[in-house]
Amino acid sequence: MDYDVVQAARVSTKGAEAIDSDGATEGLINFLMRDRHGSPFEHNSMTFYVEAPIFVAREWFRHRAGWSYNEESARYKELAPVFYLPAGDRNLVQEGKPGAYRFTPGTFAQSVVAQAEAAESYRKAWNAYQSQLTSGIAREVARNVLPVGIYTSFIATCNARSLMHFLSLRTQRENAKVPSFPLREIAMAAEQMEAHFARSLPVTHAAFEEHGRVAP
Repeated sequence: MDYDVVQAARVSTKGAEAIDSDGATEGLINFLMRDRHGSPFEHNSMTFYVEAPIFVAREWFRHRAGWSYNEESARYKELAPVFYLPAGDRNLVQEGKPGAYRFTPGTFAQSVVAQAEAAESYRKAWNAYQSQLTSGIAREVARNVLPVGIYTSFIATCNARSLMHFLSLRTQRENAKVPSFPLREIAMAAEQMEAHFARSLPVTHAAFEEHGRVAP
């Protein structure tokens, strides 16, 4: 798909000849990335199937430009009892004020509380959901008791430009020109998507890295 980027860029100077043009891609892609000529990076497509907690999906769907989504509907199907629990290495404590804070691990006792309270809350919510469904209450009504920690699934389609913008905000890297402070759970998904991006468009991904992970 790197060639799709090059072909789209070359039409500016070659017109129809760009369709059959060949030649090195690395120099041109680096030029486009460095000088932020973004539109050639839109002429490709990547589609991902994602399973994530609802709180991750809602943050993800804030990315609209260059993205299309279709999500599992709890109006039309019964959701599965799959819930998110923070892993033992998940930072739990926020220190500082909005815009100037950091997260620290917290204590073992806090980790126990976080997991136990979430699990108990999920059990109660799931039982309430099942009780309503058993009583004949419509799925679109019964779902209202479910927490944002339950998993949903969706199809997400994007192009390289919109994906790079997503990655610039939803990952944290020392070489990034602009710092980002992503939610850890969405960063975990973004890291998997970036691995696919690097395999599919290796030259584009390398240029993204070289120029400070700023989307063109």
